[in-house]
Amino acid sequence: MGESAAYIYLEDGTVLRGEPFGSASVKTGELIFTTAMNGYPESLSDPSYKGQVMIMTHPLIGNYGVPEKMLQHGILHNFESESMQVEGLIISELTQSSKWNGRLNLSDWLSSEGIPGIQGIDTRMLTKKVRDNGVMRCVISTTGEISDPAGTMGGDYNAINFVELASPKEPIIHNSGKGNIVVVDCGVKHGILRSLSGMGYNVVRVPYDYSADKISSFGPAGVVYSNGPGNPNLLAKTAESLRELSEYRIPIMGICLGHQMAGLAFGGRVRKMKFGHRAVNKAVVDTITKKAYITTHNHGFAMTREDVPGEGRIWFMSPDDDVVEGVIYEKSNAITTQFHPEARPGTNDAGFIFGMFGNMIKKDRGSRYG
Repeated sequence: MGESAAYIYLEDGTVLRGEPFGSASVKTGELIFTTAMNGYPESLSDPSYKGQVMIMTHPLIGNYGVPEKMLQHGILHNFESESMQVEGLIISELTQSSKWNGRLNLSDWLSSEGIPGIQGIDTRMLTKKVRDNGVMRCVISTTGEISDPAGTMGGDYNAINFVELASPKEPIIHNSGKGNIVVVDCGVKHGILRSLSGMGYNVVRVPYDYSADKISSFGPAGVVYSNGPGNPNLLAKTAESLRELSEYRIPIMGICLGHQMAGLAFGGRVRKMKFGHRAVNKAVVDTITKKAYITTHNHGFAMTREDVPGEGRIWFMSPDDDVVEGVIYEKSNAITTQFHPEARPGTNDAGFIFGMFGNMIKKDRGSRYG
């Protein structure tokens, strides 16, 4: 075993050996996989991956490098947050980068962020293990072997409030228009901020545990409950603020974790999935128009048909399983999607949903569905 060896220790006792890149360090997290073929700068900086070690199933990763950050109104255009969010990265082969706007290669980016990477792993085998057995805790080491991996795996991922780590401590305001849209920031992706800013509103990001009164103090034209990491069932205050705001019929939009928050707020149930949906090419079917869309997903919790509260009208479904991908709460003036309509990274099929939210704000009841 040479000094250049790196190791992955799984909760079930499996040990894998590969080659290190990125930071020389030891990290723990929940082992998950994404089938995205591109968009690794966006995926690795997505706060929803906080606390997780990512397997990328595409065999060649890193070929276009890492671009320089681009900002407008304080919103990033080519990353989903200011820093890398994953605990570690596992790939089959690290490729040399070559692109006109590449400023760093992938290994140097990981190193600058203190994140370890391992290549030379049979990611197909490892992904099948996660699909068969479910997500599990793991330790990755790029500093050599570990004598007691079980003792360093940390606590149960589902019991840790990762949103508290991803959410801002004070409000953040992006001035880009007239009127305010308040984002209850549970670990928001900047692609969502960019889409809302493009609607012509100021975007006000507030901490995840802000009360309905504090949110209302900004005079919101609408409120968005964002994506974020971890277990939604730990966020009672967030669900309570959503329920209270809905009583005033302020237009509400929930995305990913926000979709789950609405389900909990209105009396539904959200459950842990075996291995989640994490990809940029997942189909969803609109139950109203019967149209299908290709969308971006990153979630390990979900609602099935039987989990949706009575008020909710199922809007989108996954054709692959029984996961509800969107709900309309007409009485409460709220719409939610489990997938990411801002498509960062991914296709732009579902961008019209931001237009629907804009119509709700304008009190336009003649929306896409009449």
